[in-house]
Amino acid sequence: MEPVVSIVMPTFNRMEFLPATIESVLAQTVPHWELIVADDGSNAETLEYLAAWTRDERIRLMRLRRSGNAGAARNAGIAAARATLLAFLDSDDFWAPNKLERQLAELRANPNCGWSYTAFVTIDADGKPLASERSRPWTPHTGQIFVQTVRTTASIRPSSVLARTELVRDIGAFDEAIDCSEDYDLMLRLAFRSPVCVVDEPLTSVRRHSSNPKRRAGAPHLARDYSLRKLEAQATGRDRKLLAEERSRNALGLAAALTAHGERRRSVATVFRSAPLGWKYPGWWYGAAKELARTVLRAGRGSAASAPRSTSAH
Repeated sequence: MEPVVSIVMPTFNRMEFLPATIESVLAQTVPHWELIVADDGSNAETLEYLAAWTRDERIRLMRLRRSGNAGAARNAGIAAARATLLAFLDSDDFWAPNKLERQLAELRANPNCGWSYTAFVTIDADGKPLASERSRPWTPHTGQIFVQTVRTTASIRPSSVLARTELVRDIGAFDEAIDCSEDYDLMLRLAFRSPVCVVDEPLTSVRRHSSNPKRRAGAPHLARDYSLRKLEAQATGRDRKLLAEERSRNALGLAAALTAHGERRRSVATVFRSAPLGWKYPGWWYGAAKELARTVLRAGRGSAASAPRSTSAH
């Protein structure tokens, strides 16, 4: 029987988490799926472990040359997918048993929606919810959520998404030109193209741990500007204005991140470079003044801390 859902899972040397992830797929109440494991050059131990799972004809292993690009690995899986629906699952995350079932029901009840997502819980390496989960706000957004996606008020994780394969391929899948925030880039384009339906249940567990990739200061903001700028070139009217305004806000976020890492000159330059984008928006003026003041204050504290102390002889 042809699969109903193609599950694309990129991975690289995640032996400590792979068993829980794969078991969560096997436990799905929807049996007609295929799992495409796009391995990005893992070691022999991991490959041997994954190859053993291919005894289940629903599981396929793609051995890719190491690139370090998660988008490229995901795209290899997307290209090989046979089902009309695509699910994404990172190899350190896992699902509740009824995750796919609930999303399939939502998409069937809302045929105008090209994709869906679920609520999620963030867990540590041992699978325990992080302390921040007790206070993390969660607001489900459904229908046309382009504004909320641009402003990041819609909280969506790749492992929570189920989308129509044709839609994902039509918008170009993952952008391999960026090596971080590629998930935000995809959600932005999905929301621009299609309404979404949401399952307001925490059916996805997203793991945070010490081997999550570390990024240089400001890298996510730079990748986000790339995504916003790319879409701004296609948008018109209010959507184009929204994207331009968000780029100016994102620039101030980049400046703040640079200041926090002691890169004050880059921070000031970033604020001034964002002026052609931000001068139209009152919020930019306030934010720019605040960020420049913060940079000056930090520079002053740094100078005071480095000044030699005077000593007196007694």
